[in-house]
Amino acid sequence: MQAVSTDFGIKEALEQLGIKDVNHGTSTGSNNFGSGEEISSYSPTDGSLIAKVSTTTKEDYEKVMEAATSAFTTFRAMPAPQRGEIVRQFGNKLRELKEPLGKLVSYEMGKSLQEGYGEVQEMIDICDFAVGLSRQLNGQTIPSERPGHVMREQWHSLGVVGIISAFNFPVAVWAWNTALAWVCGDTCVWKASEKTPLCSVACQNIIAGILKENNLPEGISCIINGDYKVGEMMTTDSRIPLISATGSTRMGRIVGATVAERFGKSLLELGGNNAIIITPTADLKVVVPGAVFGAVGTCGQRCTSTRRLIIHESVYDKVRDAIVGAYGQLTIGNPLDEKNHIGPLIDKDSVNTYLTAIEKAKAEGGNVLVEGGVLEGEGYESGCYVKPAIIEAENDFEIVQTETFAPILYLMKYSGDVENAIDTQNGVAQGLSSAIMTNEMKEAEKFLSFAGSDCGIANVNIGTSGAEIGGAFGGEKETGGGRESGSDAWKVYMRRQTNTVNYSDELPLAQGIKFDL
Repeated sequence: MQAVSTDFGIKEALEQLGIKDVNHGTSTGSNNFGSGEEISSYSPTDGSLIAKVSTTTKEDYEKVMEAATSAFTTFRAMPAPQRGEIVRQFGNKLRELKEPLGKLVSYEMGKSLQEGYGEVQEMIDICDFAVGLSRQLNGQTIPSERPGHVMREQWHSLGVVGIISAFNFPVAVWAWNTALAWVCGDTCVWKASEKTPLCSVACQNIIAGILKENNLPEGISCIINGDYKVGEMMTTDSRIPLISATGSTRMGRIVGATVAERFGKSLLELGGNNAIIITPTADLKVVVPGAVFGAVGTCGQRCTSTRRLIIHESVYDKVRDAIVGAYGQLTIGNPLDEKNHIGPLIDKDSVNTYLTAIEKAKAEGGNVLVEGGVLEGEGYESGCYVKPAIIEAENDFEIVQTETFAPILYLMKYSGDVENAIDTQNGVAQGLSSAIMTNEMKEAEKFLSFAGSDCGIANVNIGTSGAEIGGAFGGEKETGGGRESGSDAWKVYMRRQTNTVNYSDELPLAQGIKFDL
């Protein structure tokens, strides 16, 4: 439980990413048009000020939009494979800068260093996916009911895409969106979380260099900085046909309603309240690492974090004891030290939310198996380090029905058939990720059937946390219904058009209608 305060080369990493004079909190960042008040980025790792970034004023925002809309007219005219070449170069640059960018993610956000590197790897992977996609933005030919006619469906660039990302994945989620948007011919305006602004500055510095080398307008990629008021500039702007927003369900309701009012499109990735069902045949060698990493990875601050374990009564005691035992082996401390499993929460507001949730669970009758609490002493001076907690609870507890972005794991029993466990799992408002641990094929197939998990992600014998680039990522119900990353998620960044061509000498009408003149 001892934190390590060694520097780990953070200053050098920041300089490699173009963020200089960090000891003086200097604003920095290419294509950062901010001239408003400064926001300070403090590391939850040690409480230190990393740097300050100027926020975006209304006047600044107009400059950004002018640059983005102007660049769109140029960018959409480029052949898609050429746009893919730009993304390929970006991915290669990320390979070169994986170590410093991963360190910045870890230091500014607080996730473990390996998770920081993993997040940059996700950026690289989506670039690879997008490069291949740039030669596969296919429409289709549709048989016409009229002789001498052919119908086609094709896809066109959409316009300026607004991206609002959350602090917990400060670079990967932007890349999921922007890599696909770029190969589709869209330009992007990105409002990162005000809690992790330097990660967006670093990414902007990288892509700005690529655009300059290729003599392309810098408006292809823009960033804006600030709180929700800056986000509102995008959500109310009819020049932005698509807003992709990642965050809480509360935020999503506001964004979705605002964008819909102007007939824009929203891609919403919102809350999760994810469960793992553990059946009598589950293999503990799979259950324990899957459940523990899912619950404590990123200090419980993933939208796919495991919040609930639904355990069959016949194996409940064995599973409970194994999970509790594993928690006793966790190390908490500086996330840049690879010996530590868990870093800090993002800030003290999150710490207070975590503490309040534990007290609510107790008040509703929860039985605490592993005590939580805030860590103090050497290495924990930021006040953001907390102990992962395990609480026996019921699914209908109000606090269990709520997504708490913190390392709190609720354990509950089920009896009878797996259908009972599935009902419990589905008995929350969110529908992002889900998993079942079983060696019984019938149980796995029931879980994956139309009457099974109601989540956008349903896994068998792996946990709820973590996703591969090839599959579309997103969820149902209060998770928002959006899909990012792989599969055919690219279609949301384009507009569909149906074409009908008459190559005959007649004009037959559809449905056999006669209109003789």
